Amino acid sequence: MIRDPHTIIIKPFITERSVSLSYGDHRIEKEEDIQRQYTFIVATDANKIQIKSAFESIYNIGRKDADKLVVEKVRTITIHGKTKKVRTKARAFPIAGKTSVRKKAVITLKKGQLLEEYGV
Repeated sequence: MIRDPHTIIIKPFITERSVSLSYGDHRIEKEEDIQRQYTFIVATDANKIQIKSAFESIYNIGRKDADKLVVEKVRTITIHGKTKKVRTKARAFPIAGKTSVRKKAVITLKKGQLLEEYGV
């Protein structure tokens, strides 16, 4: 069954660290040698192959063959939900609640490639 790519890649994950990864290594002077990494929130049941194909299908729409983005590698991490204390007005004692489980994917592009639509 083929899934919609927008259900696999949910949204970009913008933090200070992910933005610095998207700029690449600052010690490299040549623009064509910089390898950039982009972080996204993805579906928890998606694997690396599905994430790679979904990224390429979303961001390569309308590009020429020479300008298409090529994914070099995909790294994933599952962030388990944390237990939090939730207190409501009706109860005097705290109740244990949980935050949702998320999955992040760090996508490394081929050297010299840049994703303009990352949201930075």
